[in-house]
Amino acid sequence: MKKLSFIFIVLILIGLSETSQAKSKWTSLFNGKDLAGWTVHGKATWSVQDGVLVGIGGMGHIYTDATCSDFELKGTFRISSDPGSKSNSGVYFRANPPADNIDGFPRGYEAQICHNQDAYTGWLWKPGKPTGKATELLTKDGEWFDYRIKMVGNHIQFWINDKPVMSYDDTEYKSGHFAIQGHNPGMKIEVKDLYYQNLDK
Repeated sequence: MKKLSFIFIVLILIGLSETSQAKSKWTSLFNGKDLAGWTVHGKATWSVQDGVLVGIGGMGHIYTDATCSDFELKGTFRISSDPGSKSNSGVYFRANPPADNIDGFPRGYEAQICHNQDAYTGWLWKPGKPTGKATELLTKDGEWFDYRIKMVGNHIQFWINDKPVMSYDDTEYKSGHFAIQGHNPGMKIEVKDLYYQNLDK
């Protein structure tokens, strides 16, 4: 009887461990082949080139079908622009298209990607408003960099190339999609190796 009880306890512990691992598993948001799992709004044009998600052509956003509240997101990004143009983009989270204009700026939080203004890459933005200040600018146009974003409850954290750059608390947006921004003609945003963990309880 004691042996059976011990085996039963071991099986329970194994089951709990597998459940914990399943909850913490990284899930791919981009298959590297096509735009399956994404929805496009606005004027920006999105395509897949050599396994990279590419956005060009003007203002617009591409939303994941996936939604959550608490999460950790990681990906590799590069932004560039034509001569005479400025580059600007961002990664949105807990974001939804505006009800009155689905092609407008998402209602949610944005991890900024931009190197030509004071509220640069690593800042937290809310619609039209720089909100959480990045400690320093670690990236520049034409170079790939790793972005990691985590939000649990009201606490938001950003890392660039594994260095923490921003921490902020906010309660306005509760749940929504991830989205990538195309900001203006002449700029290009590229994304690869995009994954998230759903940390919703």
